[in-house]
Amino acid sequence: MSGWIPLRKRLLVRLLIASGLIAVCSVAATAWLAVETTTRALREEQGQVLADDMDVLARLSGYAATHADWRGVGTTVRELSARTGRRIALTTADRTPLADSAPRGTALPVSAAATVDPLRTDTFSERGAQLSGTDPRVVGPYRLTAVERTKVDALAEARQRCFARHGIDLSLTHAPSGRAVLTETDGTAEPGYVPDECADGLFNTPTPTEEKALTALQKDARGCLTRVGLDPRTPLFFGMDDTSPASRGPSYAPAFVKVGDRTKRAAQACLDTARRVQLDPYVAPAAQLFLGGGGDTPAVRFDMSTGNKAKVVGTAGLVFAVTVAVTAVVATRLVRPLRALTEAAQQPPERHVRVPVTTRDETGILAAAFNELTERRERLEAQRKAMVSDIAHELRSPLTNIRGWLEVTRDGVVDPDPALLAALHDEALVLQRVIDDLRDLADADADALRLHPEALRCDELLDQVAAAHRVAADAAGVRLRTSVDGIPWLDADVVRMRQALGNLVSNALRHTPAGGTVTLAARRADGDVLLEVTDTGTGIEADDLPHVFDRFWRAEKSRSRRTGGSGLGLPIVRHLVAAHGGSVEAASEPGAGSVFTLRLPGGSPR
Repeated sequence: MSGWIPLRKRLLVRLLIASGLIAVCSVAATAWLAVETTTRALREEQGQVLADDMDVLARLSGYAATHADWRGVGTTVRELSARTGRRIALTTADRTPLADSAPRGTALPVSAAATVDPLRTDTFSERGAQLSGTDPRVVGPYRLTAVERTKVDALAEARQRCFARHGIDLSLTHAPSGRAVLTETDGTAEPGYVPDECADGLFNTPTPTEEKALTALQKDARGCLTRVGLDPRTPLFFGMDDTSPASRGPSYAPAFVKVGDRTKRAAQACLDTARRVQLDPYVAPAAQLFLGGGGDTPAVRFDMSTGNKAKVVGTAGLVFAVTVAVTAVVATRLVRPLRALTEAAQQPPERHVRVPVTTRDETGILAAAFNELTERRERLEAQRKAMVSDIAHELRSPLTNIRGWLEVTRDGVVDPDPALLAALHDEALVLQRVIDDLRDLADADADALRLHPEALRCDELLDQVAAAHRVAADAAGVRLRTSVDGIPWLDADVVRMRQALGNLVSNALRHTPAGGTVTLAARRADGDVLLEVTDTGTGIEADDLPHVFDRFWRAEKSRSRRTGGSGLGLPIVRHLVAAHGGSVEAASEPGAGSVFTLRLPGGSPR
């Protein structure tokens, strides 16, 4: 692969682009969130300010409705200013100060926030409602005396009990004038349905105080009613305005029966005008209300001015630059070991280059794994060279012998007698054995070993292996015996198992001196079957024991191939046992013999 990488595909460039996009998205999201949060906060603040303004106006209107002048309002103004944190000032129409929460001499705002006039208001209401006309707290001549109030309360309680007997629950409240008012439990007006038993005609009848005030009102409205074509002597209908539970006041209308809506509206306008004239002496004069921020400082508002935009852009640029710089430093540290790995991997295979492990993160783990892979490759290369050398030596010795005997026979130096032919046959057998062993190992390496498993009794297997090597054991003066604990069964290929045990027995006979013993044993252990080949031979050194299953390995390098074997028998045993799902172990003590143990999954008779 070429060492040059396009700029757009380099890891450093990709990390920089990714971090830049993340920074831009983060800044944009933060800016959007800040704007949305600030806007929402400003809206909530404006809503709270509007609610506070409504409360201030309502309190001052209530003060004007219950006082004939503004004397003493300063205490209320200062209290409202302390609660709302805003400046509150009251002046006359010509801006003569009446009360001000700010220090004397502080300039007033440019324009008034509202006019405080309880006789002409459209702002006093509960939150979310609007009420036009006169503030219901303006009572004037309609305020009931204590005696009248007690009498009306008694009538209201009697009517309340009467309604309760008919299954209608009413609540008793009082209007600012002191008149009792009956409402349903949800705060609405008295129900339109009135049981006959409860219709006594007394509860809504005006008291003497109210009658006197109504007579004066009718007198004041006489001229206006005459001008709109109505009889000024027509009695007035008295009732309660139930627009809002907290703002009930008296309502008055002429008791005309058949007149049009336009005439009714004209008559009501006459009565409203006359009522304002009637109530005017009882209320404070109209005043101008000025509102400002705390200490008369204008409230701060979110303003995306040019300067603010420059700040946002500058901050975003700074964040972007810092992000790119940090990413560049981190990416460089990440890319440096990767480049070292790339350069090491591109070196010639025979150099086996390692890379330094400078970190303990994922890159360091990758470098360590690369070094381990290099070491494994170096070991495999050394094993491959040794194997090639061993195979060449294994094949060269018998081939040299065969060639030598054939050449001297061809030259007539030696006659081709039966002894010569037997020697040549032995050398051919050595060649065949090496080739067969190599083929078995090649099949094992390629997972191409073919097994034909069947139910197999271990005692019969051991007897067959012992019988096959009885002649060789007798010739070597070694006793060959078998030992079976119970009747363990295997599910295995009988030919391959005889081959594996045969290799072990041949190796044991080769290393056991005359008079020694080689024992084949079988027993069950934890659901497995253990096959053991034990000898009383020379044993294996502790340093050599881990290598007994390596190919072409021999503890005595000087031992001849004819007496020491090909060095492939034990590796073949390991592969055959692994193909059956088992394992092989070797234990030895120098001078006391060796034990080779095959652990295989147990089987059952079929």
